[in-house]
Amino acid sequence: MHEIVVISGKGGTGKTSLTGAFASLARNAILCDLDVDAPDLHILLAPEYVREEAFISGFEAHIDPGACTGCAVCADMCRYGAVVVSGQKYTIDALRCEGCGVCVRFCPAQAVSFTPRHCGQRYISSTRFGTMVHAQLFPGQENSGRLVSLLRREARDTAKAEGRDLILCDGAPGIGCPVISSLSGTHLAVIVTEPTPSGRHDLDRVGRLCEHFRVKVAVIVNKYDLNQDEEGRIQALCRERGYEIVARLPHDPIVTGAMVARKVVTEMPENPLSALLVQAWSRIEGLARAVGASQGASLSL
Repeated sequence: MHEIVVISGKGGTGKTSLTGAFASLARNAILCDLDVDAPDLHILLAPEYVREEAFISGFEAHIDPGACTGCAVCADMCRYGAVVVSGQKYTIDALRCEGCGVCVRFCPAQAVSFTPRHCGQRYISSTRFGTMVHAQLFPGQENSGRLVSLLRREARDTAKAEGRDLILCDGAPGIGCPVISSLSGTHLAVIVTEPTPSGRHDLDRVGRLCEHFRVKVAVIVNKYDLNQDEEGRIQALCRERGYEIVARLPHDPIVTGAMVARKVVTEMPENPLSALLVQAWSRIEGLARAVGASQGASLSL
């Protein structure tokens, strides 16, 4: 089984639009949206829920007004300002509560309970391109790294159950916990960048993260024709670091048209960009399989 994750050092590079197009080109793949804080692959793929589960992670405090004596110990000890005092009434602001449990431990009246936190929902859905595993955290919730790990495990189990040999993931932007969780054990990271100073800087950051986890890197330069100087610098960076550029995609309004129609680019009427995406996907899939084969050979030695 091979795993490909499409990531970017920053948001807005076109990562999800490209992942959607590759989903239409992939054969025998399970799709997975790992951008759990702000997922949007579902906008293009219109999934129909097959299974839905609550994501429970961590704990949050609740004050029983009947048992509370108003001693203010919890308010004094909370370092996150989560205890709200209104007159003689004490409550917990769920968005501020970090679930540390200090109020539970030191409340002399034992008026504070500690309950599991419902952080979001996770789904297995059907799409026109195959099964999709995805999730949505509620606003302000944490533990996105743990949720990403759960989704990847679910995607692998689903792939085995359905006899699939490829998992295609839409990763989160940046270099934070969800990206780190999405990289472990991945065969290939496809970094989508754009020819701007910030695009080059963020390509460098996320590329180094991939190198740290020994994940093979391929690069797509999106809208390469907007700035030839910066595009040249990106090419130089990729040569220096040994990253293969699998596609240089021009700026094309067809991408916006596809989003408005809730389609992917490769579903749109004949357009030059689709042909480039077909070529890019062929190179990406070949790289992932080559990495998987080499890792398998190394394990057998």
